[in-house]
Amino acid sequence: MTVGERLGLTEEQRSALFYALLLKDAGCSSTSSGVAALFDADDFEVKKTLKTTDRSRLPESLLYVARTVSPGRALLTRARRFLAVGIEGRRTNRRLVRIRCERGAEIARLIGFPEGTVRAIRSLDEHWDGTGHPDGLRGEEIPLLSRICKLAQTVDFFYNAFGPVHAEEEVRAHRKEWFDPALVDVFLAEIRAGSIWKSLADPDLLHAVSRLEPADRVLAATPERLDLTARAFARIIDAKSPFTYRHSERVADTAVVMTEYMEFPTSVVRDQRRAGLLHDIGKLGVSNRILDKSGSLTDAEYAQIKKHPKLTYDTLVRVTPFRGIADVAASHHEKLDGTGYHRGITGDSLSLYSRILTVADIFDALSQDRPYRPAMPLEQVLDILKKESGEKLCIRCVDALDDLVSKGDL
Repeated sequence: MTVGERLGLTEEQRSALFYALLLKDAGCSSTSSGVAALFDADDFEVKKTLKTTDRSRLPESLLYVARTVSPGRALLTRARRFLAVGIEGRRTNRRLVRIRCERGAEIARLIGFPEGTVRAIRSLDEHWDGTGHPDGLRGEEIPLLSRICKLAQTVDFFYNAFGPVHAEEEVRAHRKEWFDPALVDVFLAEIRAGSIWKSLADPDLLHAVSRLEPADRVLAATPERLDLTARAFARIIDAKSPFTYRHSERVADTAVVMTEYMEFPTSVVRDQRRAGLLHDIGKLGVSNRILDKSGSLTDAEYAQIKKHPKLTYDTLVRVTPFRGIADVAASHHEKLDGTGYHRGITGDSLSLYSRILTVADIFDALSQDRPYRPAMPLEQVLDILKKESGEKLCIRCVDALDDLVSKGDL
C-alpha cells in the first residue's frame, strides 16, 4: 500500500489493491490436493519451501524436488516420485497455478469486489519478463495492481523467513525478471527512507493495516455482504479436497431446512446457514496428505484432524460479526455422551443449534464419497443416525431430519 501511495494511485485503485492484497490467496486451497498428490508430501511444506526456490534455475529446482518428495518413504519410492514430478511437474504446476488464479478471482467477484481487485488476483503470478502464469503476460501487459501484489508477497515471505536484508536482496536479484523495475526502485527508496521495515515491525500490524483502507471507501459489514462472504469462504473451504466439493453448502442447506422445520425465527436460521457454511474453515489448517488419505490414519494424523474444530473457533471468534456463531460452528463433532471432539463436552453444554449442525454434518458426510469409503445409501445413513440417536445424537434433531427426508424435503 505504501508503494501504491508513492505511485499516486487513485482512491479507487488503492481500494481495489487493499482487498486484492487481503484476498490474493483465496484460490490457494484449490491446489492443495493436487500439490500433496504430486509430491506425496505435506502440501504446507511443499508450498513453503517452493517460495524459496528459484524455479528458473534447473539445479536449484532439481534439488528442491529431491528434498521434498515422499518424505519418510523408501529410497526407491522417492526416486519414482522424483521422476514423476520431473515428467509431470511443469505441466501440473501450470494447471494448478491457473486453477488457483481463476478460483481466487472468482471468490473476489462472488463477494462483490470490483474488477480491479479481481484482475489483480488473477494475474498475481505473472512475471515482468513473461515467464509467469497463468497467461505469460509480460511487462505492462500485467495489471499494475498485480505487479504490486507480486512484489509485496515476495517481500513478506522473505522478510518473515530470513529477515529484511535477505528480502531486499531477493527483490534486487529479480528486478526486471519477476518484478517491475519501477516498483522495485520505489520499494528500495522506501527502504532508504526507513519506513518499510518500521511499518512491518509494528506490534499491532492488523490495526495498522486496517487504517490503510481508503476512508471514503470503507466497506460496511451488512447482513447481505456477510452472507456473501460466508458463501465465498465455503467455496474456499470445500476446494481444499475433492472429497468435500460443496460439502459446506449442503450442510448449511440441511441445517437451514431443519431449523425452519423446528420453527426457529429468521435470525436463527440465518446464523445456522452461516455456521454451516463456515464450520470446516479449520480444515484449511490441516494437510491434504491427511485429509485425502485413503488408508487408516495414524494416531498423530487423527490428532491433527481433531484440531480442526478448534481452528474453526479460533478463526471465527476473531471476526466480530461471526463471533456469535463460533461456538456452534466449532461444535459439529461433539456428541451428547462426551465422546466427540475437540472439547469432549456433553449434551448439557451443547445448544440445540449445535446439535442440529452435528446431525446435518454427519448426514452429508455419510452420503458422500470419502477417500477411505464410498458414499452410503440414504437408508443406511438414516439407520446409522437413528442408532446413535439419544446416546450420541439429539433425538429431536434426528427425528426432524428423518421426517424431512421421508417427505422429500431433503
